Amino acid sequence: MTYPQHTFAVAPMMDWTDRHCRFLHRLLTKRSLLYTEMVVADAVIHGDRYRLLGFDPVEHPVALQIGGSDPDKLAEAARIGADFGYDEINLNCGCPSDRVQSGTFGACLMQTPELVANGIAAMRSAVSIPVTVKCRIGVDDQDPEEALDALASAVLDAGADALWVHARKAWLQGLSPKENRDIPPLDYDRVYRLKQKFPHVFIGINGGVQDLNQAAEHLRHVDGVMMGRAAYHNAAQLADVDRLIYGEELAPVDWADVRDAMMEHAARHLAAGGRLVHVTRHMIGLFQGVPGARRFRQILSERSSQRGAGPEVIGEAFAAMEGLDSRLAA
Repeated sequence: MTYPQHTFAVAPMMDWTDRHCRFLHRLLTKRSLLYTEMVVADAVIHGDRYRLLGFDPVEHPVALQIGGSDPDKLAEAARIGADFGYDEINLNCGCPSDRVQSGTFGACLMQTPELVANGIAAMRSAVSIPVTVKCRIGVDDQDPEEALDALASAVLDAGADALWVHARKAWLQGLSPKENRDIPPLDYDRVYRLKQKFPHVFIGINGGVQDLNQAAEHLRHVDGVMMGRAAYHNAAQLADVDRLIYGEELAPVDWADVRDAMMEHAARHLAAGGRLVHVTRHMIGLFQGVPGARRFRQILSERSSQRGAGPEVIGEAFAAMEGLDSRLAA
C-alpha cells in the first residue's frame, strides 16, 4: 500500500471499530483508511483468528492494529495479519489502560524506544506490507520534545513506514483511560515539528479532531489525519471525506443504498449466528443533529435487542428518516 499525499483515517477504538463498524464506514467513504480495534499479539497467535481478524473484502484499505512487545510474537502476529489480507500492520504504543500496561505494551512503550524498534524490525522482516506505529507525544513526566523524537528515530531506523501521533501525553498514573482522552492538553504543534524534522516520512496526527474542516487544516502541516470518536458518533460526516480530503467529484451518498447494504450485512451476520444489535449499535449516531434522528435512534435501540429482531428493524429506522437527503443538505 502506498500512502497518498493526504490520508484520512478512522482511528482504532476498542469495542467500537469492529468489522460491523468498518463495514458501515466503508459505505460512506471509499478512500479512508480504516483500522481494527487493537488485538493483542498472543490473541492473534492463539485465539479464534476468524472471530478476531475476519473482515469483509469491501473494507479495504484496512489496517490491523496489534498490541505487544515481544519481537517474535509481534512478527508472528504480523505475518498472520498479512496472510488474512490486511493492508497494513500497526503497533499500538499509545493506549494507556491498566491492562495494556500490565502486558508491557501500549503507551508505556514510549519509555523503551529500543524495545519498540526491535519489535518493528521483527515485524518488518516478517511481512511485505507497511508496518506503522501509533503513539503519544510522551508519557507521565517525559519531555515530549525528547520522548517523541527518541521513539520516532528508533522506529524509523528500524524500518517503520509511517508514524501516527496522538497529540497528547498519556498519564499512566492517576488518570483513567477515558480521562487520558481529554485531560492531558493537546499539542498539535509538537506533531507539526516532528514532521518538519522528518520531511520525507509519513507523519499523521490524531486527537481531538471533530470535523473535516479541522482535518483539512491539519493536512496543511502533516501527511495524515485520524479522527476517532467524532467519526464514530457522527458517522454521516464521513460521507464528505472523499470529496473534501481526496478531491474526488462523487455523487452524494445514496442513503437507500446504505440502508439496503446494512440490511444485507445484518442478514448475513444473523445467518452466521450473530445478533442484530452487534450491527445496529454502530448506527445509533449516524444522523446526529439531523431532524428525525431521535426516532431513528429509538427504533434501533429498542428493537434491535428483542428476540427475533431482524434486518427489517434497520429498514424501519430509515423509514423514520423520510426526506433524509434534503435534511442532511439543509
